[in-house]
Amino acid sequence: MKKPGLFRSGIGLLRRSIQVRAVVSTLALTGIALVVLGGFLSFSIGNGLFQTRLTQVLNESQRAVIQVQNTFSASNVTDEVALQTLMNSVVPSLESNSGSQERKVALLRTPGQPAGSLSLQSPMSSTLDLKVIPKSLRDKVSTAGSHLDYQSVSIPASDGSHPGLVVGAPIQIPVAGAYELYLIFDLQNEQATLYFVQRTLVVGGLISLLLIGLVSYFVTSWLVNPLRTAAQVAESIASGDLNKRLPVKGTDVIAVWARSFNKMADGLQKQINKVTNVSTMQQRFVSDVSHELRTPLTTIRISGDMIFRNRDKLAPSLKKDAEMLNDQLVRFEKLLGDLLELSRFDAGGVRPHMELQDIQHPVGMAIAGLEPLARAKGMRINVDLPSELIELDLDSRRIERLLRNLIANALEHGDGKPVDIHVGADEKAVAITVTDYGVGMNQDQLDRVFDRFWRADPSRQRTTGGTGLGLAISQEDANLHNGWLQVWARPNQGACFRLTLPRVRGGVFTSSPLPMPPSKPLWDLPEGFYHD
Repeated sequence: MKKPGLFRSGIGLLRRSIQVRAVVSTLALTGIALVVLGGFLSFSIGNGLFQTRLTQVLNESQRAVIQVQNTFSASNVTDEVALQTLMNSVVPSLESNSGSQERKVALLRTPGQPAGSLSLQSPMSSTLDLKVIPKSLRDKVSTAGSHLDYQSVSIPASDGSHPGLVVGAPIQIPVAGAYELYLIFDLQNEQATLYFVQRTLVVGGLISLLLIGLVSYFVTSWLVNPLRTAAQVAESIASGDLNKRLPVKGTDVIAVWARSFNKMADGLQKQINKVTNVSTMQQRFVSDVSHELRTPLTTIRISGDMIFRNRDKLAPSLKKDAEMLNDQLVRFEKLLGDLLELSRFDAGGVRPHMELQDIQHPVGMAIAGLEPLARAKGMRINVDLPSELIELDLDSRRIERLLRNLIANALEHGDGKPVDIHVGADEKAVAITVTDYGVGMNQDQLDRVFDRFWRADPSRQRTTGGTGLGLAISQEDANLHNGWLQVWARPNQGACFRLTLPRVRGGVFTSSPLPMPPSKPLWDLPEGFYHD
């Protein structure tokens, strides 16, 4: 159960730390290089030891064969017993039982001898097992002229088996016929030397890996520490501490990079301060102007209301001017209220009044407030509400205002077609979509739809006295609830705004309960699904 956790921890450490990746990569590549180099050295040393010993063995065997052949050739013994005695003396003279250079000997009669030749016993070393001599080697030696043949073999031993060499050559014995002389050499010493070299290479390789790992760790620490410091400084700057800077030491490339980083931070700080000052001045200007306009607007509003109430006593041309004056005063008052609201958002002074209630309440209030406008435009508002109660924490006044802005926007741009409102919920969030099927928007318009004072079609006549601030305020209200306000639109296909709110104050959600746009218009549903 612990291994997968350790594996995931190791993978996570590799992903997070560039230093760990550098050290691991260095060790892996070095390990591969050492394995290749060690394998090459081991093969070369083993091959060298074998070739050296093989040359020595062949030279010794050649001398032994000449010695034995000369012994039999110079002998004039014809008696069977004397000849057997001479043959038996060959083995002790050639074999060696020393631990370092053990050599065994066998003088074997070649099969298929003529019937008239003497059949003598084949002398051999007392501890020699004839199975060590391969049949394939005997076939070669029996058909050879006078040269030596050899073959690598495995020699049984008390501790397992040893590598060895068997060298054979034909011998002609007068009266007795053709025989074969075999010398068996034990290569255990060479094998032990090779094992020692291989162990030395392995231990040396592991020590080299450890040293290289330590060196690479310290080198990468020296290189990565400035990057780690830069990351911490960058996070501090991103968090608002614009005075943080990198330490500059020396004249190398890291010092040049640190100076460049500090210059960039200085320039960024100047630009941020400049933008902050301009933004502060703009916010103060809007707030001051909005407050300063309240008093004269109140006076003008009182006079305008008096003129509007007595418009029937005026001449027809003045009556029309009085109605126009009243409409503009209403619009001006709404604009001033929106400006004051935005100034409060900018100053961070807005605090929502959250309470637990059913989402149907602000939805119903927003629709009820705009039903006269929908009737005047000959449009229908369709509503799809869940049958169960959907409660969540919200500021009812702000959500009602937000929905009223969305529905009014849909009525203005719906080209007389119905407006659909869907309400949906899951365990974590509640969503409301407001969809119209009118003029829609292109991508450039979508990118600016929440900008302040922006209108998709400024020349279009509006009936709700819009100020161009409604969607900007709606976005701020959604952010105030930790929610999403998203929009989808296509030219001549309509637009869909989707508000998604957490069910619990401060709750987190990753998806919305409703699709955007809705998959099916509500006018295709039964009559009970619409509201007008």
